[in-house]
Amino acid sequence: MAATELRGVVGPGPAAIAAPGGGGGGAGPPMVGGGGAGGRGDSGPSSGIAPGTVAAVAAGGPGPGAGGVAAAGSAPAPPAGGSGAGGSGSAREGWLFKWTNYIKGYQRRWFVLSNGLLSYYRSKAEMRHTCRGTINLATANITVEDSCNFIISNGGAQTYHLKASSEVERQRWVTALELAKAKAVKMLAESDESGDEESVSQTDKTELQNTLRTLSSKVEDLSTCNDLIAKHGTALQRSLSELESLRLPAESNEKIKQVNERATLFRITSNAMINACRDFLVLAQTHSKKWQKSLQYERDQRIRLEETLEQLAKQHNHLERAFRGATVLPANAPGGAASGKGQCCSGKGDVSDEDDENEFFDAPEIITMPENLGHKRTGSNISGASSDISLDEQYKHQLEETKKEKRTRIPYKPNYSLNLWSIMKNCIGKELSKIPMPVNFNEPLSMLQRLTEDLEYHELLDRAAKCENSLEQLCYVAAFTVSSYSTTVFRTSKPFNPLLGETFELDRLEENGYRSLCEQVSHHPPAAAHHAESKNGWTLRQEIKITSKFRGKYLSIMPLGSIHCIFHATGHHYTWKKVTTTVHNIIVGKLWIDQSGEIDIVNHKTGDKCNLKFVPYSYFSRDVARKVTGEVTDPSGKVHFALLGTWDEKMECFKVQPVIGENGGDARQRGHEAEESRVMLWKRNPLPKNAENMYYFSELALTLNAWEAGTAPTDSRLRPDQRLMENGRWDEANAEKQRLEEKQRLSRKKREAEAMKATEDGTPYDPYKALWFERKKDPVTKELTHIYRGGYWECKEKQDWSSCPDIF
Repeated sequence: MAATELRGVVGPGPAAIAAPGGGGGGAGPPMVGGGGAGGRGDSGPSSGIAPGTVAAVAAGGPGPGAGGVAAAGSAPAPPAGGSGAGGSGSAREGWLFKWTNYIKGYQRRWFVLSNGLLSYYRSKAEMRHTCRGTINLATANITVEDSCNFIISNGGAQTYHLKASSEVERQRWVTALELAKAKAVKMLAESDESGDEESVSQTDKTELQNTLRTLSSKVEDLSTCNDLIAKHGTALQRSLSELESLRLPAESNEKIKQVNERATLFRITSNAMINACRDFLVLAQTHSKKWQKSLQYERDQRIRLEETLEQLAKQHNHLERAFRGATVLPANAPGGAASGKGQCCSGKGDVSDEDDENEFFDAPEIITMPENLGHKRTGSNISGASSDISLDEQYKHQLEETKKEKRTRIPYKPNYSLNLWSIMKNCIGKELSKIPMPVNFNEPLSMLQRLTEDLEYHELLDRAAKCENSLEQLCYVAAFTVSSYSTTVFRTSKPFNPLLGETFELDRLEENGYRSLCEQVSHHPPAAAHHAESKNGWTLRQEIKITSKFRGKYLSIMPLGSIHCIFHATGHHYTWKKVTTTVHNIIVGKLWIDQSGEIDIVNHKTGDKCNLKFVPYSYFSRDVARKVTGEVTDPSGKVHFALLGTWDEKMECFKVQPVIGENGGDARQRGHEAEESRVMLWKRNPLPKNAENMYYFSELALTLNAWEAGTAPTDSRLRPDQRLMENGRWDEANAEKQRLEEKQRLSRKKREAEAMKATEDGTPYDPYKALWFERKKDPVTKELTHIYRGGYWECKEKQDWSSCPDIF
């Protein structure tokens, strides 16, 4: 396989290295109004190019005709601009001008497009040691601004404003990017369907070579045996022919013919077996060479990535020291302010010569509060308020309290030190659900319990059920949608990945009029089904598949699946999807969370819609952080209500009143003019006292893992590693977590073996089916989803859990 093809198989090339100055999304050049390019959608190449020239343009070729040959073989010489197909396995590389900031404007940078990743460097020589930023085209939008300018954005986290030297050069880049994006999307889909990826060590490589040598010797032995079989078979057939020529009884001749036929069939079968063995050996030898090269390439990439990230950590420490040195200078010292500013600027210059958005590692609005609260936590003891009470005694005391009233506190989080780098450096590019993580990164709740937290502001749906106007009802549904993100603003720890078959119930029928059930219905990809029903007239159901990618500096969490809300009295059926959650500063700096993207809430009965926009955080933006805006429209597209607020604090709405415009036409009333008419839809509840010591849990979250009698044996409250972790016994929790994961792994292997045996025998085999949910096509969205089949609450009433699997 050619080097270019090989690099396309194994995945990220040098461009995947995350390094200082990774280029964030926020500021844009003056001509595009400051950078909100993320939501403009894909913009493909111009349609004026003939189909035959696509390959030529992508490779930097001269035009039609030779283009196809150039793209398939060696690339032609690049044009005068200095860009063209790279000789190092890259699809394209060359000089482009990148917008940095309002002081420096556009700066010349060396860009490399390889394996669906666009990376840039200050110079071509810098490719050996430092990458300034990388954007994954699989999730990016490519927008053409004018003759030479174009924008690449991944929806908020990163935005590149680029300018080519000419329109032809810009078109070549855009076409190459579009082709790379299509290929990256396809590869992403294939990688998601693949199973767990395991790294192969040098020992495995040696074993592979030894195995191939053994196979080769065995095939030689088989060939020798085949020659002997052919030789003896020929002699046998000759003897049988001689027997036929003798005068023997008719019955003997018939037997001799049968033996002759069987001998011939035996020779044919042995020849086929040897040919198959030879083909297998050739195939194994061919693929072993490919995989050996692929593995070596991946090892080199991993070493290079680790070195770069270590360099990033050192540079960040240098920046922090420089910043501290600048801030301690006295204000009245001669030249103190100027020297402090100079130190800060020089510190950033060490990382990159640009003031890209991503270089402002800490967002002041997001970090200040956790930092202050976290300072108070350093002096706290592990067991919580009283150091005289042991954890076990404290837990027993909590169990007694839960029988009377809902608990309002949990054991304080221990102040464990952990080397994050030693764990995370082996996880670059992998899906978070496939990484064995210690409980030190977790919070004592499962993903099923986090999903149930969406119901914290259930009263919004109660109020929506009483609305007679469908448009007003949609406003409350939109507020409920936004409220589900309010608990994430300080929750930087990850929940436990549920085991297959794990469930979680929340019965608040007496207190709040609703009850909820979640079940983990799939392990790879992880998927959870949720069903909640209220006697106040609504039903909420959803199936959420979590996909996540760790890219070194940030972690993107992308929930897939639709959420349904049905109101019983009117039959209004609403659906929507969740936005992307991004955790920033994974390796260095303070962790902070942002939500970005758009949500379309649709009323399938009336056709009403609400479009919510979650504005990504930008250092240069003057807007309030974590801003959300929305519009409620009727089927004709006319706007009736406007929504405004933040996803962590509150949501308001006001009725849009048409006013007479300057030219006599109708114009929409602006938001600040309607401030008096605004209606508060939702406001976040304050956090409990000392929440910073209790994982920033809300009042509802504090009660979710409290022990309750009568729940199913698969309930998350009974999960032992989670309970140990909540009680501060993290070492025991890690050991228990490994035991549960190994038990789950053995169960999966057993199911796979049963499926394989059934396939060989030709008997029907039923794949894994959820216990309380049934997978079928949704009548509204036409998607295959898990819908509650019923029976759980009846089984709870009878305390009949015989059908529940043993997962703990």
